[in-house]
Amino acid sequence: MTESKHDADHPGSQESQAYRGHDGHAEHAVSAARSGQPEGWGFSSLAIHAGQEPDPLTGAVVPPIYQVSTYKQDGVGGLRGGYEYSRSANPTRTALEECLAAIEGGTRAMAFASGLAAEDCLLRTVLGTGDHVVIPNDAYGGTYRLFSKVYERWGVQWTAVDFGDLDAVRAAVQPGRTRALWVETPSNPLLGVSDIAGLAGIARETGALLVVDNTFATPYLQQPLALGADVVVHSTTKYIGGHSDVVGGALVVADGTLGERLAFHQNSMGAVAGPFDAWLTLRGIKTLAVRMDRHCQNAAAVAQMLAEHSKVSEVLYPGLAGHQGHEIAAKQMRGFGGMVSFRHAGGEAAAVELCGRTELFTLGESLGGVESLIEHPGRMTHMSAAGSPLEVPADLVRLSVGIEDRADLLADLARALG
Repeated sequence: MTESKHDADHPGSQESQAYRGHDGHAEHAVSAARSGQPEGWGFSSLAIHAGQEPDPLTGAVVPPIYQVSTYKQDGVGGLRGGYEYSRSANPTRTALEECLAAIEGGTRAMAFASGLAAEDCLLRTVLGTGDHVVIPNDAYGGTYRLFSKVYERWGVQWTAVDFGDLDAVRAAVQPGRTRALWVETPSNPLLGVSDIAGLAGIARETGALLVVDNTFATPYLQQPLALGADVVVHSTTKYIGGHSDVVGGALVVADGTLGERLAFHQNSMGAVAGPFDAWLTLRGIKTLAVRMDRHCQNAAAVAQMLAEHSKVSEVLYPGLAGHQGHEIAAKQMRGFGGMVSFRHAGGEAAAVELCGRTELFTLGESLGGVESLIEHPGRMTHMSAAGSPLEVPADLVRLSVGIEDRADLLADLARALG
C-alpha cells in the first residue's frame, strides 16, 4: 500500500513537487538507505556500518560531527554533495537517517529533535481539516495530548479503540475520512500487543495509512514495514539512543513518495535532530542488538518474579504465556522487550510508595536506557490522559528494565515490595 491513494487533494502534494525540484538537495536526501551496503547483511552489521563509511579524508571509522550551519557553494546553486544549510540536511544526520532506514528495512528515514516532533511532522503532512484517525485506547500520553489538545482544534477527529480487537478497529474506521490507523505495539504503558499484519489488511481495505510506533520493540525485535505498515515512528530517545543522554525522534517509510512529502515538511517546519544528537544516537544504534538481548533477558526474569509475588495483582508483559497478546508477539517479534508493567495489589497509595522505595530502579520518566527506571504512569507520563478514555489504572507501576546484574534487580524489587 502506498500513500498515494489520497494524495491528490491532500495537504502537501504541491509542496512535495516543489521540494523534488530543489536543485541538488532532494537528490542527496533521497539516496537509498542501503547504498553501498552488501545485500544480505544482518541487523548488527547494518547497525554498525549502514550510512557510516570511513571518512574519505582521514579514514576515521566513526562519522564526524559536522557541527556546522552552512556550506560553501561552488558557484550559485553548486552544492557539494547536496548540502547547503543544516536544517535541510547535515552529513551527520544523513548518516543516522540512512542507518535508521537500513535497520528498519525502509526506503527512507528522517531524524527529528524528539519523538513528538516526528509525530507532529507526520500528522501535519497526511492530515487535513475534517480527517479522522483511529488510535489505541492505551496510547502514550504525549500522543493522546497531541490529538486531543492540538489537532482537535484544527478540525481533526479521532477514535480510541482496543487495537487488540481487529473487528473493533475495522468498525471504528470512517470510510473516506479515516486517513490513518495509529498503533503502538507493545503499547505504553499497558503492554498491549496488536497484530500488525492484520491491521495492514484493514488499512489496505479502507485506504488508510498504517502507522506503527515501534519505540518499545525497536527495529531489532520487530519490523513493522515488513509486516505491511506504511510508516514507523520512533522516540530515538529510548532504546535506539539507549543511554539516557539524548532526545530525538524518527520516521521511517516504505514508500518513497510519502518520504519526499515528509522530508519537505521536515525541512519546512525545522524540528530536526542536531548533529551532536544525531551522532550520539548513531553511536547508540551500534550496540542496540546486544543491549536488547540483555534487556529482554532481565525483563523476563523480573516479570516472572512479579507474577509470583503476593503484592502484585497483575503483570503486563508479552513474554508471559498468560498475556493476551503473547501468541501474536511471539509471531511478529524476536523477543518480548525490556518493559514490564504491573498492578499493585495494595492500590494506588501502595503503588506510589513503592516507586519511592527502590534503589537500583531509579524513579524517573522515560525508558530504554541501560539503567533501570520505575515510575507511576497515572501521576507521571500519562497524567494528561486522566479522566479520558485512555486513563491508566491508578495502581499501575511501569518498569524500564535495564541491563544491570539480574540478581541485583530482582533483589531491589523484592525488598521494595516487602
